[in-house]
Amino acid sequence: MSAIERRIKAIDALRYASTRNYVDGAVTYLSPYISRGVISTKQIFQHLLSLELHWSAIEKLVQELAWRDYWQEIWTAKGHAIKSDLKHIQAPIFNHAVPTAILDATTGIDVVDRAIIGLYDTGYMHNHMRMYVASICCNMANSHWLQPAQWMYSHLLDGDLASNHLSWQWVAGAFSNKKYYANQDNINTFFRSSQKGTFLDVDYSEFDQFEVPNDLVKTTPFILKTILPAVDRPPLNRDQTTLIYNYYNLDPHWYKDQDVQRVLLLEPSVFNDNPVGQNAIDFALKLSENIPDIKIFVGEFMDLKKEMSIDKIIYKEHPLNSHYSGREESRDSLSSVKGYYPSFFAFWKKCKKEIKY
Repeated sequence: MSAIERRIKAIDALRYASTRNYVDGAVTYLSPYISRGVISTKQIFQHLLSLELHWSAIEKLVQELAWRDYWQEIWTAKGHAIKSDLKHIQAPIFNHAVPTAILDATTGIDVVDRAIIGLYDTGYMHNHMRMYVASICCNMANSHWLQPAQWMYSHLLDGDLASNHLSWQWVAGAFSNKKYYANQDNINTFFRSSQKGTFLDVDYSEFDQFEVPNDLVKTTPFILKTILPAVDRPPLNRDQTTLIYNYYNLDPHWYKDQDVQRVLLLEPSVFNDNPVGQNAIDFALKLSENIPDIKIFVGEFMDLKKEMSIDKIIYKEHPLNSHYSGREESRDSLSSVKGYYPSFFAFWKKCKKEIKY
């Protein structure tokens, strides 16, 4: 955990706002640990407060933390519906698959192709690049956003259904009032390149009449099966207080140093609905090693509860945990603002009023 804590302390709040969209900007690289529940948005905010900087110096970073909480509140309110167009029907749609050139990293846009290869290797992609890739899929190839979003989610170590899927909807115009476009000049500026002659080397005015480039016509359905660890069912003490961890909750400080039973529940149904690749699973399992004496249970919650006393089970609130039973505890958020807001800035206005100093 010391490495994560060092990374929190290394946040460059002063440079973040002005450089975060650049490939070499002062990003935090904390997203995988937030998504896996190792740290919280509140924890990072508390660190920012400790720096005793003027509010204006940290506001952009705090706002980005608030975006995470906002997406989570939408997921909580809408549930499975976040996999469908929430505000507007995406149009036009030519296919419900993924451009093959994206899957194969052969778009011809050099920094995009390198970023996709990097995603496969490392599980990381710069947030601005994610927007470029989403725009190419949804607004250049006219692919419906869902399968490309599932493809990206499956490879990201920081994969979070709310942040990922709703951001894709935002780019595609399904959760925003207009589509997000970026041309080659924009990509060159933020990713320090100088490429010319690609299908994105056009003026923004041309996007109104943009035809699907030949490079993006071919598509491939996204199909993936998550390989969960092959482990025997662990012996469990049905009468001992038991904490249920999962892919979205790997908090090593939860009831730290207390005499409780700790179980990492990996439900096949969750991963069938939302498959992730081997890098993502391995990353989560590695993080679980920070939790002493944790037992891995591969199976459904209904199987687990047969071996437990329900009144001994404790779990953290999450949209994927609605079928759990036992005692639910809240997750740490940036503020106490809850519920569905149709726009981020309506949410942010209330959040900011509570936390601004």
